[in-house]
Amino acid sequence: MSLRIIFMGTPKFSVPTLRSLVDTGHQIVAVYTQPPRPGGRRGLDLQKSPVHQAAEVLGLPVFTPLNFKEAEERERFRSLNADVAVVVAYGLLLPEAILNGTRKGCYNGHASLLPRWRGAAPIQRAIMAGDEKTGMMVMKMDKGLDTGPVALTREVEIGANMTAGELHDRLMHVGAEAICEAMAKLEMGDLPLTPQPHEGVLYAEKIDKGETRIDFGRDARVVHDHIRGLSPFPGAWVEVVIGGKPERVKVLGSQLAQGRGPAGEVLTDDLVIACRSGAVRLTRLQKAGGKPLAAADFLRGAPLARGTRLV
Repeated sequence: MSLRIIFMGTPKFSVPTLRSLVDTGHQIVAVYTQPPRPGGRRGLDLQKSPVHQAAEVLGLPVFTPLNFKEAEERERFRSLNADVAVVVAYGLLLPEAILNGTRKGCYNGHASLLPRWRGAAPIQRAIMAGDEKTGMMVMKMDKGLDTGPVALTREVEIGANMTAGELHDRLMHVGAEAICEAMAKLEMGDLPLTPQPHEGVLYAEKIDKGETRIDFGRDARVVHDHIRGLSPFPGAWVEVVIGGKPERVKVLGSQLAQGRGPAGEVLTDDLVIACRSGAVRLTRLQKAGGKPLAAADFLRGAPLARGTRLV
């Protein structure tokens, strides 16, 4: 036996779950994803989402509605006669007509330990807050924002230097395993649901460009968590004078280091930078329009003498 599943997802993060559901024998009756968006070098080409591309390779029908406001879209969803909808980073709020449009409801794979970090950017916010662990949770969706009862939890440790990109890749595979296990239990009628606690609720707001600049006037631990929480995208940045001109440089990797000095001062030849308390070593950097480089390679093209102040 297998479940009739509607899969709803958009980015790379969602793809392993879609593939795993197919590999475990479930029938994917339709895939919903965000419509193609402008992309390419000049932004003139319409690019299909990673889920859209994966679904086409798998030979699955794909739908890309802008929303579910139209009665025709809601009816099409209902007419698929699905047992359940699986939602992983889809990117659209689902109205109650969709949440109730399958026999067993909609189940979401969310990248945090709910109720901590509900919302849009749970991976980045967990690292930026200095959390030592996070995870994937499978929950049954309701009309609230990530408020539904939890069906299954998988915890993941956050390493001291782990970036958001590394945690993203770890969680997307953990999430695929968790969703498949949850669907197996659901098919057997053995998937208990536990309401989320009211205490400990935090919201993972979308990352704003205004918070990406590095402030060395904070403690080294905070600076380090800020850098790795925004790596590789959108990237924390600092202004560096290169060839007599100020340039914005992304910092994609860092480590806690020993050192003291005025905040933002270069303390060593290997890019140890003073913070309000303690220091960080910048390990990976990227100039605008350039490739990410290890610190030593970056310094060959843009030497930063001791005593230079980064702002």
